[in-house]
Amino acid sequence: MKKLVQDFEVLRKEDLNEDHFVLDVKALEPLPKIYPGQFVNVLLKNSNSAFLRRPLSIHFVDYDRNVIKLYIKKVGEGTKKLGELVEGDTLNIIFPLGNQYSIPKNSNTLLVGGGCGVAPLLYLAKHLKDAGNKVTTVLGVRSAKDIIEIDAYKAYGEVFTTTEDGTYGEKGYPTQHSILEKEKFDHVFTCGPEPMMKAVAAYAQKKNIFCEVSLENTMACGFGACLCCVTETKTGNKCTCTEGPVFNINDLKW
Repeated sequence: MKKLVQDFEVLRKEDLNEDHFVLDVKALEPLPKIYPGQFVNVLLKNSNSAFLRRPLSIHFVDYDRNVIKLYIKKVGEGTKKLGELVEGDTLNIIFPLGNQYSIPKNSNTLLVGGGCGVAPLLYLAKHLKDAGNKVTTVLGVRSAKDIIEIDAYKAYGEVFTTTEDGTYGEKGYPTQHSILEKEKFDHVFTCGPEPMMKAVAAYAQKKNIFCEVSLENTMACGFGACLCCVTETKTGNKCTCTEGPVFNINDLKW
């Protein structure tokens, strides 16, 4: 797939809570086909320490408005700089990068997201529903104050939540939610902290369910040149930015 380098106009910044926000960025030319699971690399201007581009999952694509939504958590100088963008600013983006989640048809699908790893799952949920699948989403966060965008996910299916302190939904981690044992799923898709994804993978292997994960390795170039995102697989080392970020769990040395 052809990779593009374009300037986008910042249309809107929506603060979800004190740590998370969504940027609506408008392409100046018609958007190409973008698939769930793909990501972008953004250039940070006027930063004294954040020299490399930052990889961000594509949260959603609005073709009617020619807009890409980027879900971002403020964790370092780079993402904090992105949080300072205002309407009318320009953001240089390389896109679309990476591979995609599989899209089955007429299947019972489970999405499991933890923390800011929920970013690519909303766009995936739309594609799964459009393909005739039943979509169930389990979102795990630390506490009730971190529960965001529930209604957005509810547009595509049932949504369940877990919080580590039990202040919202079931107490515990996403892989401990009771729905995982109550219902039989055909496909599982996940993104989030690696320990959580490994727990999802173990659940899927135990139940003999098809499962794909989206890895969150450092991906500076997006073209497989810098080799900072290499991940170990059963068939050798692979660049997450080009042969991922989505991997079938049976291909990983987990």
